[in-house]
Amino acid sequence: MHPDLFKLFGVAFPSYFVLLLSGFLFATAIGALWARRIGESPDVIVDLGLAMLLAGVAGGRILHVFVDGYFWDYVHLCTDPSQVSWPLDKAECLSGAYDGVWDAAKNACHPKGPDCFAWAKFWAGGLTYYGGFLGAGGAAWFLLKRDRFPFWKAADMAGFAVPLGLAFGRMGCLMAGCFGETCDLPWAMSFPWRSAASEEQSKAHLLPSAKLWSLPVHPTQVYESAASLAIAAFCLLWLHPRKRYDGQVFAAFLALYAVARFLLEFLRRDDRGGMLGLSTSQLVGIGLVVAAGVIHARLGSRRAVKPAVVSQP
Repeated sequence: MHPDLFKLFGVAFPSYFVLLLSGFLFATAIGALWARRIGESPDVIVDLGLAMLLAGVAGGRILHVFVDGYFWDYVHLCTDPSQVSWPLDKAECLSGAYDGVWDAAKNACHPKGPDCFAWAKFWAGGLTYYGGFLGAGGAAWFLLKRDRFPFWKAADMAGFAVPLGLAFGRMGCLMAGCFGETCDLPWAMSFPWRSAASEEQSKAHLLPSAKLWSLPVHPTQVYESAASLAIAAFCLLWLHPRKRYDGQVFAAFLALYAVARFLLEFLRRDDRGGMLGLSTSQLVGIGLVVAAGVIHARLGSRRAVKPAVVSQP
């Protein structure tokens, strides 16, 4: 696990954010090449990529704050930090790495002072894919309409560019500590002590202490990265050359990714939020499958090739 990919001039660059940004840049480059190939302006795609990045980060952070189970922690960080506890011992709490406040009565570590902007610090971690997808999608709809770029053609480009970029982001999530259920498979992974995996397993009494490496778990982010690459290959190499209408590739991507993510959520163990026994991502995924069906039904019938009418003499 490497929460920080590297440091530059003393500033740490989180793995998740760096790889997420790399994925966006890669997807934007693929989109610009595609636009040039079909005779459209690649500059529109470059501007679109930047706007989608900003809107996607905002959407991903907002959904994380409200639905991943940390909402009241962010509220308390601003109003009463003593209600937020870090799973640290006294020495670690008072060390320069955390600079916390030790509460001897509760035997707990708290943040030192109020921070009313902790919810906005996206670079410190805490972004949800579907929040980013919805935010970026809204920005794309607005800009493509404004620039009069063929919307559904661009959506089909997103159908193979987005999962390519997403493969980068999932590996960033892995390096940040996202983990799955325990297992004994040959490819299972263990996370270092004080990782989210070891802390969760300690709370569940699977480990005697969070200062131990975690038990082997499913590398769910590797699974999702591989699924994203497979979806991108299918959409780009097989479906796109055979599509019957603009929007078909995008609808296929929505449905395929939503189904893959729905199934993989059962193997994840990090905080997922949600209700009705389903995670937030699973609930959103159900909505996206329905949306993919609506897109297919409407655009497929509207854009289908109609038989020629032969006039009678």
